[in-house]
Amino acid sequence: MLNGRRQERNDEADAEGSLRTCIVTRREQPPEAMIRFVPAPDGSVVPDLARKLPGRGAWVTATRDAVAAAVKSRAFAKSFKRAVVADEGLPDLVERLLVRRLMDAISLANKAGDLSTGFGKVEGLLNSGEAIALLHGFDAAVDGRQKLARKYTAISDSLEQPVVIVDVLKIDELSLAIGRENVVHAALREGGAARRVVAEAERVLRYRSGTGVS
Repeated sequence: MLNGRRQERNDEADAEGSLRTCIVTRREQPPEAMIRFVPAPDGSVVPDLARKLPGRGAWVTATRDAVAAAVKSRAFAKSFKRAVVADEGLPDLVERLLVRRLMDAISLANKAGDLSTGFGKVEGLLNSGEAIALLHGFDAAVDGRQKLARKYTAISDSLEQPVVIVDVLKIDELSLAIGRENVVHAALREGGAARRVVAEAERVLRYRSGTGVS
């Protein structure tokens, strides 16, 4: 769909794990901390969140401020050395796509049996010590969130396990991802699908605020 078919693999395929340079800050960072963009045939700048699209890419630090700065400074045209269109709505588009990836990851974790929902089931998974992450709708009632968070933190500390609390989705987004109405709380047990949820949540939170999941 995109330009760059002359190069069968994208320009990062031969440099797996290497540092990339942000076109805004000029800082070198690992690909996981950045967002790759490529030019479409119509000249529009397209985010390549999976880092799989062919052709030469431009890399931007994975925060909303950095993407907005790239648009404002016309850094994409300078990087691609051609006329391209980076719409003012690009930062919003990137956030929507990141949220969509997180919701898809939650859906897969649910189908894989790595996720429990409902206050009682979540509390039970926390009590078992098997939870690797606690999920809340960020618009959920504060008292319910705090009660589960305190329990999870205490149990994880006693087991010397990391505490991972994900509260980057609204209740309706969390519900849509899981395919049930009014999902307020959820918990993840160990599994590859669950680990992807945590990774995608990290990307969303880092993009919005520049920090990681608590």
